[in-house]
Amino acid sequence: QVQLVESGGGLVQAGDSLRLSCAASGPTFRIYRVGWFRQAPGKEREFAASITWSGDNTYYADSVKGRFTISRDNAKNTVYLQMNSLKPEDTAVYYCAASAGTGHYNYWGQGTQVTVSA
Repeated sequence: QVQLVESGGGLVQAGDSLRLSCAASGPTFRIYRVGWFRQAPGKEREFAASITWSGDNTYYADSVKGRFTISRDNAKNTVYLQMNSLKPEDTAVYYCAASAGTGHYNYWGQGTQVTVSA
């Protein structure tokens, strides 16, 4: 079973930056793609960004494009989400998830809270 652990969340002011980490363990050879999702209070969980485990393909939601950058370090089995120019509306619990290439995200982390004050 692939296990994912997020870290790096916190409380920041608008305009600040944060880098989230998603450390994968277990049979990581099963991972095809890793995504970051977020869920704000009272809202549905939404997609933010994703990257193939090989790192050759990335996707971003329009709401974060140009401000967030997803990357990976395969030697460390870790995927990062660099978040710049943070806005209060970026406040959410951020989750990383891994897909085995089935079209679904099969494995999920426990989430890390990001709070952006105005």
